[in-house]
Amino acid sequence: LAVPWRWRCSPRRGGASCPSAGQIRAAFLRFFEERHGHRRLPSAPVRPRGDPRLLFVNAGMNQFKPIFLGTVHPRSELAQHRRVVNSQKCVRAGGKHNDLEDVGRDTYHHTFFEMLGNWSFGDYFKEEACSMAWELLTEVYEIPRDRLYVTYFGGDSSLGLSADEECRDVWLRLGVPASHVLPFPLKDNFWEMGDTGPCGPCTEIHYDHVGGGRNAAALVNQGSPDVVEIWNLVFMQYSREVDGNLLPLPQHHVDTGMGLERLVTVLQNKRSNYDTDLFTPILDAIHKGCGAPRYQGLVGDADVGRVNMAYRVVADHVRTLCVCITDGIYPGFSGAELVLRRILRRAVRFCSEVLQAPPGLLASLVPTVVEVLGDAYPELTRNANQINDIINENEAAFLSSLERGRRIIERTVQQMEPSTNFPAEVAWSLYGSLGFPLDLIDLMLEEKGMSLDSAAFNELALEDAKRKAGGPQAGQPGNTNTHLDVHSLAWLQSSNVPATDDSPKYSYTLGQHGQYEFSPCQATVLMLYRDQSLHKEVGAGQRCGVILDRTNFYAEQGGQDSDQGYMIRLGQQDVLFPVEAVHLCGGYVIHEVTAVETLRAGDQVQLFVDEAQRLACMTNHTATHLLNFALRCVLGDSTEQRGSHVTAEQLRFDFDTKGHVTVEQLQQVEQVVQDLIHKNEVVHMAEVPLALARRVQGLRTVDEGYPDPVRIVSLGVPVENVLACDSKAAMQTSVELCCGTHLLQTGSVEDLAIISERQLVKGISRVIAVTGGRAKEAREVGQCLAMEVDSVSLRMKQRITSIPEMQNLSKEVGQLTKVVSSTAMPQWQRKELQTILKALQRTANTAVKKLELQQAEKEAQILLAKYCNQPVIIDTVPADSLSILMKVVNQLCDKSPGTSVLLLSPQASGEVLCACQVSKNCLPAFSAADWAVAVCTQMEGKAGGSPIVAKGSGNARGMQGALTTALEFAQSKL
Repeated sequence: LAVPWRWRCSPRRGGASCPSAGQIRAAFLRFFEERHGHRRLPSAPVRPRGDPRLLFVNAGMNQFKPIFLGTVHPRSELAQHRRVVNSQKCVRAGGKHNDLEDVGRDTYHHTFFEMLGNWSFGDYFKEEACSMAWELLTEVYEIPRDRLYVTYFGGDSSLGLSADEECRDVWLRLGVPASHVLPFPLKDNFWEMGDTGPCGPCTEIHYDHVGGGRNAAALVNQGSPDVVEIWNLVFMQYSREVDGNLLPLPQHHVDTGMGLERLVTVLQNKRSNYDTDLFTPILDAIHKGCGAPRYQGLVGDADVGRVNMAYRVVADHVRTLCVCITDGIYPGFSGAELVLRRILRRAVRFCSEVLQAPPGLLASLVPTVVEVLGDAYPELTRNANQINDIINENEAAFLSSLERGRRIIERTVQQMEPSTNFPAEVAWSLYGSLGFPLDLIDLMLEEKGMSLDSAAFNELALEDAKRKAGGPQAGQPGNTNTHLDVHSLAWLQSSNVPATDDSPKYSYTLGQHGQYEFSPCQATVLMLYRDQSLHKEVGAGQRCGVILDRTNFYAEQGGQDSDQGYMIRLGQQDVLFPVEAVHLCGGYVIHEVTAVETLRAGDQVQLFVDEAQRLACMTNHTATHLLNFALRCVLGDSTEQRGSHVTAEQLRFDFDTKGHVTVEQLQQVEQVVQDLIHKNEVVHMAEVPLALARRVQGLRTVDEGYPDPVRIVSLGVPVENVLACDSKAAMQTSVELCCGTHLLQTGSVEDLAIISERQLVKGISRVIAVTGGRAKEAREVGQCLAMEVDSVSLRMKQRITSIPEMQNLSKEVGQLTKVVSSTAMPQWQRKELQTILKALQRTANTAVKKLELQQAEKEAQILLAKYCNQPVIIDTVPADSLSILMKVVNQLCDKSPGTSVLLLSPQASGEVLCACQVSKNCLPAFSAADWAVAVCTQMEGKAGGSPIVAKGSGNARGMQGALTTALEFAQSKL
């Protein structure tokens, strides 16, 4: 067919102009939509929906997984798709597919890229998929045919898979020369979604950049930059089972993926992705913004000063930042947010230190990124201002840390002996206190020809992880550097060393744009504590407790985790002392510190709290008060707190209860909390005399000693109103005695989801909840799992007559049950789904037994007719499992009590199943167990059982000999 003009994306290759990336992308989408009847879908967001195993969407097929896995809801819009085309935004940074470390070092790695793809769900297969791909590449894009090479799966004897000759023949019929159609093994041309699930052979299309009539077949799949893969067509026709076997899928699917960046490089006659119009406008904008020499595409040693690497890093990373922020992933402290924070900081560092750019360069590139990608992804245009603000805010926060970190590295290197590893404790302070990603530390050291003492660094990380996981183990003493012994405490008090003033921990405000601002605090070192004794000096590299005259750090108390952060000596900005934990003992606040240099009593220091960790604790502590109030509202006034624990990650709350909390009550509790969050109530806090506080009606307290004066935290009602005579205000809202740090308004909690509820002992329940983005993620996961359970329910109601199909459905229910039990999701929803899954499992098990019985009865009738009333029946029968084979034997012996039966059933895997039963009339001379062992030994297998029934298995190669052995054994015993 002649190609209509509107599909042509450019003049013929070699003409005056090349097609733009936008034209190339549009031509792909229009080709499949208009010419081949595909439905065009928008790109899914790069934040994976309901898949906790993924940090980012990293392939075009992610959103179609439910179709491939067969878990799609039959009534969902997704289930209606047959032919689909789209351009998917993808991010590969962190997790299994991680290109972050390579970006900038070469000219083709990216953290963000676009994947062009077309899919068939049970519609067309190899013939049509290959034909469409060839037509698009050679007739629409007009790529010379002699530059294209195709690969196909060459087979794998160990898996019993023959070569995909069907695919090979399709390419040959399309006119591809045989010398350009190449077989490759499993690792190159067999695609698998995971350890189990849909999989199949694939065919790849490769492009030779050199051309000129040469044969480049020998360079395909050899890592040559001259011959590159541009398109992968996957034919999903098998399912990898748990036991490793491959079973044919009932429906065949096609999943293709072609990286837009690589395709544009080919069609614009370039050798580097960064030389295409997807990147050149951004590289030009970087040049204008920083004044560095123009980008030249240099790599390795030729790239003096790493200027070209910096251009590539910044251009790639700003695209990723724009796309991720638009899709709701912001720089943060865990999961995808932490990866994005690393990407932003890596880009800022190259802007500032290599390109010598002024602050704000990164955000100034946003309009250019929007110009390049905005037509394809209009959400970028709508969110441009937000992207700009978030990048600027995070850049400003990191630039001050970056300068300090650079000085710390410079100073440390100057003091070191030549050719030694960089000290782990300094790297740890950069990592933990200034938020330096480890790869950034490695990169900065690499530039100085040094490396990190990785073993020592990992040891520090392991110690930190153990401490966060729960401190000292049972039976072990507490930390001897932070818990003052009785003699040291007595000495401090008798020497009139003043207790630590920790009131600055409450010194924070809400900024103009809704962000929390924490002020640093200046203090004096009063004393140092190490190995259960007080010291006036502690040497470099030692861990110790630091006692100060004042602090803005929150010490662990009232169920809230302590702050972390760092301190610096006044006038010595380039030495950081990481504060890893903080404890209160006899009025003294002890800061657990690793001394990077010698610390002395009398040193003047400035303290900096880890703001993200503090804010997360504040959020969860305020949420704990909301939860306490909500539980009282729903479960009654007799509900009393029995304990709580607040961390940056989650909150735990123990309370009195008369029985299990129901699904409905959990939902009601969450709703009460949601209402308080949406009201954005002011959180009022004040210190009052303890006697006055105790008179408040409705005051929430726990059974512990309180200081005098005591701090009251009241939601929505000023403390003076709560204290007013005869006030009932505390009966209508949350009013608690609490020394913790809290939000100033409830709206900052954003969301709360209870992800666990269980009874600790009779009468006491424990709930665990998460807030903010974690709560949102838990709800998304819950919704996706609910859809999967609904899908299984609907499929269970269909009339299934195939035993393997019903067994697979039963396995799916079992796997879903495990996932629902172990995944963070709303507890009310977990309970609902567990109830449904329990019923589904019973239904599936019953159905499998029924189908097996039906198949067994059918086979038994055939054999009874064949061996009418004979004393021994020995034969082979088809059976999908040993369970069914055993049922056939049981049926035969029930209907013919005087008959002894042994049946073999060959399987597709090459295994032979064996089951036998001996008539009671033949005992004890004739033993079923001995019979099965004799037969299975002949097949190089094993067997076991009782004198009456036995079973086993063996290899198909010995089956004929086994049948003979079975008959001879029976004859010798009868």
